[in-house]
Amino acid sequence: MPSVIALDAMGSDRAPKPEIEGAIQAARHHGVHVLLVGNEAELRAELGGHPAAAGLPIEVVHASEVITMDDKAVQAVRSKRDSSIHVGVRLVREGRAVGFVTAGNTGAAMATAKMVLGGIPGVDRPALAAVFPTAVSTVAILLDVGANVDCKPENLEQFAVMGEIYFRSMFGTRRPRVGLLSIGEEESKGNELTREAFQLLKHLPLNFIGNVEGRDIYSGKVDVIVADGFVGNVALKTSEGVANLVRATLKETLKATITRQVGYLLSRSAFADFKKRLDHTEYGGAPLLGVRGVCFITHGSSNMNAIKNALRVAAEFAERNINDKIAKEVAGLRPPVPVST
Repeated sequence: MPSVIALDAMGSDRAPKPEIEGAIQAARHHGVHVLLVGNEAELRAELGGHPAAAGLPIEVVHASEVITMDDKAVQAVRSKRDSSIHVGVRLVREGRAVGFVTAGNTGAAMATAKMVLGGIPGVDRPALAAVFPTAVSTVAILLDVGANVDCKPENLEQFAVMGEIYFRSMFGTRRPRVGLLSIGEEESKGNELTREAFQLLKHLPLNFIGNVEGRDIYSGKVDVIVADGFVGNVALKTSEGVANLVRATLKETLKATITRQVGYLLSRSAFADFKKRLDHTEYGGAPLLGVRGVCFITHGSSNMNAIKNALRVAAEFAERNINDKIAKEVAGLRPPVPVST
C-alpha cells in the first residue's frame, strides 16, 4: 500500500499550483497517496485543469483557513485552528496520514507539530535537518538550521544522535562521520556551547570526527554537521546565496564566451548537470527531527520538483521507521532518573 502523506496545498508563494503539480508527479512516479489540504473549492478548480490527475491516489481535505508568511507563528497557531497546516498535522496525529509536508510558514509548522504531535521522549527540542551537496558527489546534512536559536550542549548532543540516524537510514552509510561546526578543528576552539558539546559528543557511540569548519560542509569529509539553529540557519542562507551567485555568474559567462554551436550545446549540457547538483529542490526539504510524526518543511518558493521530492522523501522517512530508531537511541543517552518514594 502506498504511504499516505498530507500536503499543505496553500503553503507556497504560488499555492496551490506547485503543490498540485508536485502531488501529481509524486503520485504518478513514486506511488505516494496525497491528501491535499486547503480550500476545497479552490483545490478542485485547480485539479480540474490537470487531466493527468484522474485516477491517481489524490484526495482533497478541506481547511477553511491559511497561515500566511506574515502571520506571527504562535499567535496564528492558536487562532487559526482550521488552517491547512493545523489540519494537515492533525491528519498525522489521527493516523489518516503517515507524514505531513508544507512549504508554508516555518515557525507555524514547527509550533503546530510540537503542539499537536508532541515530542519524542528524550528529545528536548526538535531540529531541522538540511541536505547539502558535496565536492565528491555525495551529500551531507546540517542540523539544526533554524528550529532553535538558543541551545544547550545537551541539545547538540541529541541533534548529533538524530542526524546520524537520519543519515544512516536515508543514505545507507553504515557509520556516518559526525562533526561539530566550529571556528577551528582543535578541541579547544569555539565558544562555550561548542566546547561543552564537544565533550558530550566525543563520548557518544558515534563516528565523531571532532570539530569541522564552514568549508567542510561541502568538502565531503563529514556526513552529519551539528550546530545550533542560529549558526545553522546563517550557514544555510549564506550557502543558498552563494549557490545562486555561482549559477547566475556561470550562466552569464557561458553566454558571453561561447560562440560555436557545438561548444554551446556541450557547455549547456554541462551547466544543466552542474545546476542540478546545486538544486535544493532535488533533496525534498528539511525533516523536523524529534517530533512524534513525520513533518517536512520546504521553501516558500518551492516549485513542482521540490514538492514532488518532499512528498517522496517524507514517504521514505515513514517507511524506514526513522522516528522509532531515534526514540530508541535517544533513550539510551541518559540513565533514568530514580523516582523517590
